[in-house]
Amino acid sequence: MALAANKVDATETLISAYPSPADEGVWAKQARIRAEATLRDSGAPVRRDEYWKFTNPARLLEPAKAAAILETDEAPMFDGVEKLLVVFVDGVLRADLSDDLTMEGVEIETLASAMSKDIHWAGDIYGVLEANGQNPVPRPMAALNTAAASEGLVIRVTGKATKPIALRYVRSGSDADVMVHNVIKLEAGADLTLLENGPAAARFNSSLEVDIADGAALHHVRAQGRDHERLGVTHMFARLGKESRFKSFTLTVNGALTRNEAVIEFTGDDAFATVSGASAGDGAYHHDDTVFITHDALNCESRQVFKKVLRNGATGVFQGKILVHAHAQKTDGYQIAQGLLLDDDCTFLAKPELEIYADDVICSHGSTCGAVDETALFYLTSRGVPKDQAQDMLVLAFMDESIQEIEDEVLADVIRERLGGWMERHRG
Repeated sequence: MALAANKVDATETLISAYPSPADEGVWAKQARIRAEATLRDSGAPVRRDEYWKFTNPARLLEPAKAAAILETDEAPMFDGVEKLLVVFVDGVLRADLSDDLTMEGVEIETLASAMSKDIHWAGDIYGVLEANGQNPVPRPMAALNTAAASEGLVIRVTGKATKPIALRYVRSGSDADVMVHNVIKLEAGADLTLLENGPAAARFNSSLEVDIADGAALHHVRAQGRDHERLGVTHMFARLGKESRFKSFTLTVNGALTRNEAVIEFTGDDAFATVSGASAGDGAYHHDDTVFITHDALNCESRQVFKKVLRNGATGVFQGKILVHAHAQKTDGYQIAQGLLLDDDCTFLAKPELEIYADDVICSHGSTCGAVDETALFYLTSRGVPKDQAQDMLVLAFMDESIQEIEDEVLADVIRERLGGWMERHRG
């Protein structure tokens, strides 16, 4: 079907704004050409598209505008955690601010360096998982990222990493328009913890492609927030082998518009994946989690756990789907999305979906929204807890189900502390 004229115009404007890098290896050029063709076929996203009807993509397509940088005396997230630190400033890797990129069992290289080579292992992943994730739902902003991103890391893990790799995104320009693409390959039996945090840009488009081989594990914890006016769209594509594990958690506070897409594919038996998130917004805040999990193997388990706390007109969106193919017997799929509305002006929109073709599965989904439990609030205040503090306690308890999906308790406590600080600052 031919695209509407306005969609064609928007697509061409988008492509011209982000020209593909030159002087790259054959595999990189082919990936970019394919991604650009995909973007032209699907067209830039518009509100009438099925999976964009709750989130207006217009601000993601317009030229980047200046957005205020929020000054804070808070230490960077994960500052007290032992880690290998990699710093990006306005989307550009800063070696002078980063640690030495060497660690036993881990190979780290810049995306630009990898793409300059005619032969590289990243050629089997870069743009490949993103291309798989374009069906049955088009993901045009991910295709744009593959076609144009020049910054990022390629990471190959051959053993158990001795400490987490932490990507810190620092923003210095008020109108910084940043695109980053990271690729991770975990060999059989490998294990890595990846941390991400920072406001990154006035507008941020990021993509993470992860190939997890048999028996390997990736633990991913990400924090988005701080700047009130920032815009962001992120994509995460993961392919899981036999008996592999993938756990990803995202904390989002502040921001004018954030859309996080996750596409998970089970290709090996007995694998496990969880995608979870906690978000808190006040005022002009729109947060969208869109998740698609495909079970294509035996006896695999997936979990989606999302909690959103909204006040003063904020909007939260959840779109989650579990697809179980006919041969993916013994599948266990769990999905829950809940919104807590702290006043009458907020909106929580949810679209949970199950599409099941196997007959020996356990799959469930649910979505609810409501206000703070008045009975519990009365109980706490009757025992001397000030009302504001009592409400914060109930909100944090509500969010904690998603935080519990983080395997490392130290990292989970870091998230709880930051979320508690946000709640205290936004009381009333």
